[in-house]
Amino acid sequence: MKILHIDSSITGDDSVSRKLTAAAVERLRALAPDAQVTYRDVAIEPLPQASGPLLAVAAGIATPAPESGLQKDVSTVNRVLEEVLAADVIVIGAPMYNFSVPSQLKAWLDALAVPGRTFRYDEHGVQGLLGDKRVVIASARGNVYAGGSPFASADHHESYLLSFFGFLGVTRIEVVRAEGVRLSPAHAEVAITGALAQAGQLEAA
Repeated sequence: MKILHIDSSITGDDSVSRKLTAAAVERLRALAPDAQVTYRDVAIEPLPQASGPLLAVAAGIATPAPESGLQKDVSTVNRVLEEVLAADVIVIGAPMYNFSVPSQLKAWLDALAVPGRTFRYDEHGVQGLLGDKRVVIASARGNVYAGGSPFASADHHESYLLSFFGFLGVTRIEVVRAEGVRLSPAHAEVAITGALAQAGQLEAA
């Protein structure tokens, strides 16, 4: 089994989502000791933002100058895509920033939406091509947005990730969630403990 481990929090050792991804990967490795893990920290090593020239080169419409910064960006984006295509399980650390995902994580997601590689259009509409992948989202949120929360309509975070990977054809998506971690220390302790327990109960791939 190949595991792709993605972190995106900018808060370093204080990050809740990083604790959750570490626990999830530890659990998966315990279930499959021979698993290979590829790690990418998109906060420490941000990906290039999507741009017209970058998309044109990636699509084969344009050719960058040798040794140009654009060529380097294309190589990085291609490597990111290959990591995803090679993975069986993708564990994603996704803190909520301003009701959505970090911009660094959004840049990583943008690199995955490649026609002909991760999705395609045909006479029946869109078809996602990543149906063989399993995605585990380690979600950390300062307030409470799930269920019947009065703030549920402001969730453009988990809902976005579920929609995005659903578009790419992924059907096995699990959310390990710590909510309300900024409400109070007591609430945070309960939320994080519960989420770590969730991570520790993940089933084998």
